[in-house]
Amino acid sequence: MQSSSCGGFSSVPALGSSSKKTQCTPASKICGNLVIPQISGLNCRSPKLHGYCRFSSPRIQTNGRAERNSKVSAVLTHDDSTTTSTDDDFENLGIFNVDPALEKYKDHFRYRMGRYVDQNKLIEKYEGGLEEFAKGYLKFGFNREEGAIVYREWAPPAQEAQIIGDFNGWDGSKHVMEKNEFGVWSVRIPDNNGNPAIPHNSRVKFRFKHGDGIWVDRIPAWIKYATADPSRFAAPYDGVYWDPPPEERYQFKYPRPPKPDAPRVYEAHVGMSSSEPKVNSYREFADDVLPRIRANNYNTVQLMAVMEHSYYASFGYHVTNFFAVSSRSGTPEDLKYLIDKAHSLGLRVLMDAVHSHASSNATDGLNGFDVGQGPKESYFHIGEQGYHKLWDSRLFNYSNWEVLRFLLSNLRWWIEEYNFDGFRLDGVTSMLYHHHGINMAFTGNYNEYFSELTDVDAVVYLMLANTLIPKILPDATVIAEDVSGMPGLGRPVSEGGVGFDYRLAMAIPDKWIDYLKNKKDEEWSMEDIAWSLTNRRYTEKCIAYAESHDQAIVGDKTLAFLLMDKEMYSGMSCLTDPPPAVERGIALHKMIHFLTMALGGEGYLNFMGNEFGHPEWIDFPREGNGWSYDMCRRQWDLVDTDHLRYKFLNEFDKAMNLLDEKFSILSSTKQIVSTTNEEDKVIVFERGDLVFVFNFHPENTYRGYKVGCDLPGKYRVALDSDARDFGGHGRVGHDVDHFTTPEGIPGAPETNFNNRPNSFKVLSPPRTCVAYYRAGDDDAVAKSNPIADASREDALLPKEDGETDQEPEDAKPQNRGGRGRGII
Repeated sequence: MQSSSCGGFSSVPALGSSSKKTQCTPASKICGNLVIPQISGLNCRSPKLHGYCRFSSPRIQTNGRAERNSKVSAVLTHDDSTTTSTDDDFENLGIFNVDPALEKYKDHFRYRMGRYVDQNKLIEKYEGGLEEFAKGYLKFGFNREEGAIVYREWAPPAQEAQIIGDFNGWDGSKHVMEKNEFGVWSVRIPDNNGNPAIPHNSRVKFRFKHGDGIWVDRIPAWIKYATADPSRFAAPYDGVYWDPPPEERYQFKYPRPPKPDAPRVYEAHVGMSSSEPKVNSYREFADDVLPRIRANNYNTVQLMAVMEHSYYASFGYHVTNFFAVSSRSGTPEDLKYLIDKAHSLGLRVLMDAVHSHASSNATDGLNGFDVGQGPKESYFHIGEQGYHKLWDSRLFNYSNWEVLRFLLSNLRWWIEEYNFDGFRLDGVTSMLYHHHGINMAFTGNYNEYFSELTDVDAVVYLMLANTLIPKILPDATVIAEDVSGMPGLGRPVSEGGVGFDYRLAMAIPDKWIDYLKNKKDEEWSMEDIAWSLTNRRYTEKCIAYAESHDQAIVGDKTLAFLLMDKEMYSGMSCLTDPPPAVERGIALHKMIHFLTMALGGEGYLNFMGNEFGHPEWIDFPREGNGWSYDMCRRQWDLVDTDHLRYKFLNEFDKAMNLLDEKFSILSSTKQIVSTTNEEDKVIVFERGDLVFVFNFHPENTYRGYKVGCDLPGKYRVALDSDARDFGGHGRVGHDVDHFTTPEGIPGAPETNFNNRPNSFKVLSPPRTCVAYYRAGDDDAVAKSNPIADASREDALLPKEDGETDQEPEDAKPQNRGGRGRGII
């Protein structure tokens, strides 16, 4: 059992409740405007141990808001360091109103909240507050101070220390450092004739002697830039003093875009974003790729691999230098240009921040400061506790004062220096638990989240981080990559939560991969699919995605490649009829991504290239592939070539995002699944004021198919996957009015059609999905949208072989145009 001093929770036994699962019923329980499924466990099928459990209770408020206890809020937000915390302060945390089942773990929440408040008080007392504490980069590393450069480094185990570099001929005897009582070494280097003694863009290193009498050279922990000699294979990295003169320093020109109601996130890797087999640059990405992202109606870019990492194939997750930009793609000023360009296009930029672990490299990474010292003098835990055996990386000791300073300052640095708009924090599950999620299949049992296995030190760090970030940038967005589904992760810190804005819905891609790999089309369960997409804690927002970079790496396949495989090499030309695998693949690719967006969360994410069904996989240069970049790029020419079918998937992705932009479906709390018909293979649901009909049947066309809805009136097509613009057959009329019929007795759901008070009838071809909007008499939405102008000549397309004009009996067609265009 871990002791509390190591971040464990040993003062309270691991209390638990039964892990008994209940069967999800076809019709989810409707509470207000929300779908609330029953309590259920969820077994994880992925080796990454993805899993979620969504809790429901009649005591949970349907608007998703919980009243805050004023006494607790005062304790958590008061800046006076004399404020004290007691058990009574945390007796009625707001999180217990959101989820009453958590009251059973009140002792755990009381303990961790006490730890958080006490840590905040100490920071206030000794550092002047959390915001000041997070300005460590103004003290540590290299800084200009009154006619000199002052360099400071925390290295308690060092016996002696020097600063070396190009500026002193790598002779440290001229710049010996002094150590204070806190283990911080410092040296003041006066200017030479008014010029900095260390030239801009020159190499530097920290040299120190440790207990064995051995001198070692390390890259400074707070270095802002690091490079390797490109002419030498596997050359070690050097720290670089980065302080460009004013005329070379990039000046931001554009304001940050406002925070969207729902993020539509484009996950991107700058290095592999070129169509050429090379490492792409920040400026090339800004000029060539950002316009594509904006054209596809995303509002957020999530940049991977920004922090310096010496091993390119780590995808940026084995960070060596936390304050330095990846030099493979350019300089710090180049990255600023990228972010400013994104802001000029109305795109917010999130950074993939890795605070869960660090590279085990010693010569060029933070691990080089670990020379066998005790746990309080290191960035990392010692022994097995400080090593992640699956990732081959080091694990931070979040109880250490200087570790907190380092990591919190790191977040502030990227926001203030580079104008990032928030973060996606990687590997949060590894942080939350002492077992790091290894060999742990989370089932949704609350015992798995709140016990002595919880790393309270890490939880407190995350609470501090999520308190700091909105103080610096109130409109910041922070996303947690958590596979466990810990309750409260996405609730405010003032309620007793961890404070994230969103969590990634990581069980969703696992579900789709399971279906595509292991089930025939006729075995697909509509109930299981709908359940998996709605199985989340509705008071904690999720980012839904069908696939990310995880599904694209070597050894796995993207959804497009799973669906079409080798047929993608020969069957994607529009000049010939598509083979059955391509016909099926394009149809299901659209349906899977659209259903995931519409039903799976409060935000949406797509990885670079998957919007148009990028073939094959990602394979970084390595010895096994002859150090080739051929599989580490994006083939933009595929989507740009007009006679290839990739363009259809790209156009549908663009239309999906535009649909959310116009109708705000992701931010709507109204989400009601009314039909999961296993025989028909049909899912019908409402999100916001739109009605969605998904027909997964491989053959059956349903004419006059009755679908339930909330509001009466007339409905029209908003988005149609079968439109010819999206590679479909144009079988659904877009200028057809679908009038509703009342169902049963008003206010008596049991007399309604599938618990819906109204219904209308539609035409639903096989393997298609259609979203319907409620149109007014003047149909202002359609008239204001040039995309869906049915009077345009190219919208008046002839019917294909086998196409029928038959519409539902209650539908009144206005004309026969609009079958080619897919969105209103």
